[in-house]
Amino acid sequence: MMYSRSNILLFIAYTIFTVLLIFSKQYDVQAGTADTQKKVSVVTEQVAMESFESLERIISYEILKPHYCIDVSEKDLDTLMRIVEAEAGGEDRTGKLLVANVVINRVKNKKFPNNVTDVVYQKAQNVTQFSPVSNGKINEVTVSEETRDVVYSALWGEDISGGALFFMARKYAMDENVKWFDNQLTFLFSYGGHDFYTR
Repeated sequence: MMYSRSNILLFIAYTIFTVLLIFSKQYDVQAGTADTQKKVSVVTEQVAMESFESLERIISYEILKPHYCIDVSEKDLDTLMRIVEAEAGGEDRTGKLLVANVVINRVKNKKFPNNVTDVVYQKAQNVTQFSPVSNGKINEVTVSEETRDVVYSALWGEDISGGALFFMARKYAMDENVKWFDNQLTFLFSYGGHDFYTR
């Protein structure tokens, strides 16, 4: 989709450029004197070139601007960074990436809300899905540069989660929650302080 859009814009740019050049040549013929003809030709071709360069900038932006794997608002971006920092701020890059992947996987899954903010703040039977939401830690963290970089990488499509939709810190989880995870979900792997699961 990205390439087809840029190709369309490029085609439009060349079309406009060609039309303006033709227009400039026709205008030359109608000019009264050689001096007038020359001035009109230069001005018109300059306008054509400026229009072409403007469209080239648009095409370059379309190609170079970030294309995330999900739609995110500014609020979603801030929420994702905060939940990753709150859940995995003390872990390495991989630990942070896995948490970001789980949130993004949920956004993509029809059984969960379709945006980051609603996923993070979702409640099931009046219970929050992420402990930093319930204890308020999500609002207290300072997001590190590494977390920012990891979140952008995840949004650009870096995924090492194997489709994980859940994770828990077994060391800190309540017994009933541990039993639910182990009995109701499919265990995938452990990394850092978290166990990762899918349905």
